[in-house]
Amino acid sequence: MQKITMEITGMSCGHCVAAVAKTLDALDGVAESRVEIGSAAVEYDPDRITPPQMAQAIADEGYVVVGTR
Repeated sequence: MQKITMEITGMSCGHCVAAVAKTLDALDGVAESRVEIGSAAVEYDPDRITPPQMAQAIADEGYVVVGTR
């Protein structure tokens, strides 16, 4: 397992947090996510999912990943 923190723009409320958390948790390969306004910390299996795939899923919900660490 690996961990990544994604900086996300467009999130402004609890609904945004819930939408991003639900999206991440539904992805195959994501073991755990902790989402707050502006960021998401994710533990994932790099053999099953990549950060760009997670960023695309977040973008599909209407938010933008602007950086990772």
